[in-house]
Amino acid sequence: MSEQQEPLRVAIVEDQPLFSSLLESLINNSDDLAVVISCQNVQDAREQLTVDAADVVLMDIGLPDGNGFGLARSLRNRQPGLGILLLSAHDVMDLLLALPPKERTGWSYLSKDSATSSEVLLNALRITARGGSVLDPTLLRKLVPRHNSPLAQLSPRQFDALRLLAEGRSNAAIAREMDITSHSVDNLLNTVYGVLGVRGDFEANSRVAAALMMVRHGAPAEGVS
Repeated sequence: MSEQQEPLRVAIVEDQPLFSSLLESLINNSDDLAVVISCQNVQDAREQLTVDAADVVLMDIGLPDGNGFGLARSLRNRQPGLGILLLSAHDVMDLLLALPPKERTGWSYLSKDSATSSEVLLNALRITARGGSVLDPTLLRKLVPRHNSPLAQLSPRQFDALRLLAEGRSNAAIAREMDITSHSVDNLLNTVYGVLGVRGDFEANSRVAAALMMVRHGAPAEGVS
């Protein structure tokens, strides 16, 4: 019998005590995640989040004594493999787009205002802790390609595959969602990478760059708020 893996260690940085308590309870009720640190401000987080204290941080942006994104950048400088899941009532996609390409893996964003389910949140933590990226599914589903943008060169099927990728889905999950083979998904995504010009040194770079291209060149569909 194989040894049971240790739970992924989660740190929460959230200034609303009730919301923080709800997040902690949700995470600790999962079998493979455990909250090891819970902070309400930047100062406490800097003191408690020492190197290798956590695998992933669930980070609020608006903190009473500073900016959560700036805190997250400094934590990543100290621990490059640390996953960061930003949770905010404000659209922070521009902050992710501004990250240097070499720093973009292991960053995710979910909106407090969207209909994010507990399943989406927990899966986002798992994916982010392992160096993947997840962008808010509700926001992504509102986007269509801007006219004359690189996204406009994608077929509807290729665009659907890109959206699922940006939601953090694995190739196997994309295949199930689209009811196609894994080989077909590989072909679709390779075409997407080629059209968008985002082939990286390794697969994670290509996936994150493609997801951010969707945000950069996507626009809300007409009639969608």
